[in-house]
This record gives sequence, structure tokens and C-alpha cells, in this order.
Amino acid sequence: MLKLEAISTKGEQFIGLAIPYDQSLIDKAKKLNGRWDSKLRLWLFKYSSANEAKIKLAFNIEEDLASSHTIRNKSIKLPKEYKDQLERRRYSPNTIKTYVSLFEQFLNYFSDIEPELLNDEHVAKFQTYLVNTKKVSVSSQNQYINAIKFYFEKVLGREKGFYHIDRPIKEFKLPKVLTEKEVLVLLKTVRNLKHKVMLLIVYSSGLRAGELINLRISDIDGEQMRVFIRGGKGKKDRVTILSEKALTALRDYFKEYRPKEYLFEGQNGGIYSTASLRKVFKKALFKSGIKKKITLHSLRHSFATHLLEKGVDLRYIQVLLGHNSSQTTEIYTHITHIGWKRIKSPLDELDI
Repeated sequence: MLKLEAISTKGEQFIGLAIPYDQSLIDKAKKLNGRWDSKLRLWLFKYSSANEAKIKLAFNIEEDLASSHTIRNKSIKLPKEYKDQLERRRYSPNTIKTYVSLFEQFLNYFSDIEPELLNDEHVAKFQTYLVNTKKVSVSSQNQYINAIKFYFEKVLGREKGFYHIDRPIKEFKLPKVLTEKEVLVLLKTVRNLKHKVMLLIVYSSGLRAGELINLRISDIDGEQMRVFIRGGKGKKDRVTILSEKALTALRDYFKEYRPKEYLFEGQNGGIYSTASLRKVFKKALFKSGIKKKITLHSLRHSFATHLLEKGVDLRYIQVLLGHNSSQTTEIYTHITHIGWKRIKSPLDELDI
């Protein structure tokens, strides 16, 4: 099975891919502007999230880059206390995986310097690299900073504010959503009952991918029409709504698949993978013919937007989504079409 590797060399980041000698695969690599590195025995591609997505699609790779993370250049070993502290403070497995990956990249950017000697000047230089060379998003840049801050403050015991970090100004981007008609078209393309029910629940209850795959059978309350989310984002429990149509589909699914512990389980039992869930969505999106650049998470955004358009109070939507702040939920007011038809351009009042 082909795997992607994160390659750090001479301060630059690449995506590495080892492929068997097959002309069709080589042609694909060249088409994606890859170059063969005879020393590493890998095809190297300039690092970017867009490139990663293209490579995974072209070579049918499901595993994320971070989960097969390897640095082939001279590297600094991650201090054991870093991961130990994350685990002791009960960070989620996904957060630990992310922090470790991002912090390792910081360490390997300064591979000739011991971790405990790194300071605010190194962080500033690394941020310049992230913005100008790697061209990461604002949210990704913030994640890098948080991973570094954790080491300085929680592992080394430095006081907050010991070093200076210019945090980037957060971009204001509206979430991308589907219309109700588009949701219907997308869902109708899914023939596999299990896959269809998973997407039904994500949309009809406004769930994150991780929340769906962690659902247990006992988290579905068909009598009260509720879905219980245990330990969602920020380790918070919450309750959201259960659709009647989703419940009917769930009962059909349960009769056919007979899950034992988790509501949706893998082929060999146990928890279903988020990578497989996202693959189900991508396949449905492709078959639907919808050209919008959206992700599985867009179904959650669509859930909130459609509720708002139907007149549901924003405070209830905030609770259903599990947002701490109402400001987070208010972003959907920028997308909804409520009242737009009643607003007329001032030009329409002119006699021209």
C-alpha cells in the first residue's frame, strides 16, 4: 500500500512517495510536478495541502500525511516529556497526534539546535517560513503556535509571555454550505445503506465526523428523538436532535448490520475510521455532480443554515452545535437567505 511521508530537507518541506516501477504511476508523478530523488529513493512533491489532496486522489491513498509522518533529514528526537504532558493533561488522541506532528516540524526546522535552547526568535523565524514558504492557513499557523507554546510553558515551565509571538489576524471566511435540494441530490447517490445512514445522521443532527464515529448504540434515544454526544470537541457532552427519517433508516441499518458496541463499526468491528467516512462523502459528492468545493463538515454547516432559514432561534442552534460562544453560531446569519427577498436595492427606488 502506498504511503505519503513528510520530508524535511534544507529547511524546505516536501511530500515523499515511494512507488513501484510502473510507467503509468511514474507518468502520474510527473504530471503532478514530482521529481525523483535517487538518494532518498522517493518521488518528491512541493508540500501544500492542495498537493497532498491531489496526490492522494491520483494514487488512491486514504491515509493522511500526518499519520505516516517521517522526517528523512537530520532530525531532533521529540522530548518524551512533551507527549507525556499531553497525555497527563488528558488531551484528546487527535489533539496529541496533531501537536506532536506540528512540534516535530518546528524541531526539525532547527535540527542543529537542542529543543530546550529554542526561543522566541526561533519561533518568529519559523512563522515567517510557515507564511512565506509553506503558505499555511491562519488556522494552521495558530495550531503550530499552540503546539510550540505547550512545550515552552507546560514542559519547560516558562511563564506565559516569556517570549513574544505575533499571532496572525484571523481571516473571516464564510462556511460553504449546500442547499436543501443539493443535500437531497447528494444523499440519493448513496446506495450502500450503512454509508447513507452515516451521512443522514451527520446532516440531520449537525455532527462532526469524530462525533459520528464515536457514537455508541446507547447514544440514540428513539423515544425522545435525541442523539447524545459524549466527549465532543473540548471534551463536552451535549444533546442534539434525531430526525424521524434518520431513525427509520437507522432501524433498517441496525437489522442488517447488527453493530455490537459503536453505532457504526469497521469491517472487522471496532470504531469506524474518519478517513473512510470522508471517502464515502467524496464519492457521493462526485456522483452527485455538485461542483462546489465542500467537505464532509459542510453538511454540519448546512444543518445549521437550514435550521436558521426555517426560523429556529439562533440560541437553540448554538446548543445543538455545541458552540461555546454565540458569536461562532452567528456566522450562519451571513449565509441564510431569511429576509433577503424583502430587501430592495436603493436603485430600484429611482425613476430611471
